[in-house]
Amino acid sequence: MSDPPEPQGREDGDEQLLQDLLREVHLTAPYQLPAVFNRCAEALGMRTAIIYLADLQQRLLIPLDHGDEPLPVDSGDAGWAYRTISLRVHECEDGLIVWVPLVDGAERLGVLGVHADAVDGARLRRCRILAAVLAMVVTSKRAYSDWFVGHTRTAKMALSAEMLRAFLPPRTIGRTGVISTAVLEPAYQVSGDAFDHSLTKNILHASIFDAMGHDLAAGLTTSVVMAGCRNARRSGAGLLSMVEAVDEALAHWVPDHFCTGLLCRLDVDTGILQWCNCGHPPPLLIRGGQVLDRALERAPEPPMGLPFLLGTSTREMHETVLVPGDRVLLYTDGITEARSAAGEEYGLDRFTDFIIRSTAADEAPAETLRLLVHAFLDHQRNRLNDDATMLLVEWCPESR
Repeated sequence: MSDPPEPQGREDGDEQLLQDLLREVHLTAPYQLPAVFNRCAEALGMRTAIIYLADLQQRLLIPLDHGDEPLPVDSGDAGWAYRTISLRVHECEDGLIVWVPLVDGAERLGVLGVHADAVDGARLRRCRILAAVLAMVVTSKRAYSDWFVGHTRTAKMALSAEMLRAFLPPRTIGRTGVISTAVLEPAYQVSGDAFDHSLTKNILHASIFDAMGHDLAAGLTTSVVMAGCRNARRSGAGLLSMVEAVDEALAHWVPDHFCTGLLCRLDVDTGILQWCNCGHPPPLLIRGGQVLDRALERAPEPPMGLPFLLGTSTREMHETVLVPGDRVLLYTDGITEARSAAGEEYGLDRFTDFIIRSTAADEAPAETLRLLVHAFLDHQRNRLNDDATMLLVEWCPESR
């Protein structure tokens, strides 16, 4: 299954091939990437390389080469590599396939499948290098290319969803000690829900929003909220000043529309969590495999946009200290208030029960939310009357 040790000097050749690859991909059009990485795999002593990216709802791995079939995320070796962010070697009739996850920081992008006659330590190292370069290339090029975006969609997107998704950050961000990950449904019809997260030095900012209405105006309201938050945050404003800036922006630009939201600030070094609740369901605190009852529940403030019009007093900020391993879950009421076709409410109990079971199974945060939103959609038979959004923060100063 493995070859004899390779002659000295092979590492120099690998380095030169990597330099050539980096030089070439800078000016390579996105649709040409499969051919480029395929040639590079052959030059590194393997046979073929196939690129798969996850679709918008993380149910399928879509090949960038139209000649190949999509693969399921929930089964198979490719899906396993994506779900667990781990390398997987599969033996097939004519050799081996090495499945390597494509990850940009903490964000799962897809998988790279490398076909080889045999593998050893050197070839596995090259597969990982190829995947690392590919992840960076995809991340940089999808910012200005519609090809990646269109390729990973499985349905036509509504205009309101198109506008709102243009503002969204990556699904998952993180650094040593903290991960923030989010999901949003209905993927192609969302109108007023959104999430935002950002890392600045030792501070994680994480927020979730739910604008009134289910139309293009709701998406516009949320877009103003997100722009207002980011503008204030990037100017060095504190949490309360950010909310006040959004209150003023909404009152000025869309005075007839309001938005509920939760804005959080986590000091990654100390575990100090601060938050402001603007008419939103309270966040959940998950500790030791349990959801702590009402641990973060406080009296909510009015929705964003109202205080500036009403001339009410300054908002209140809340604070607590997390312990290592804590998870904080933000969600919109489209989750707990959703009803099935038979009229059965999804409810907070069902919601928290799934979270507890996923935590007990030691699922990573991004995989926990992927499974949770799919279970929610299955319960609703993929028919939602309201947007449903979740954002999960895990604080692990000693990373797993």
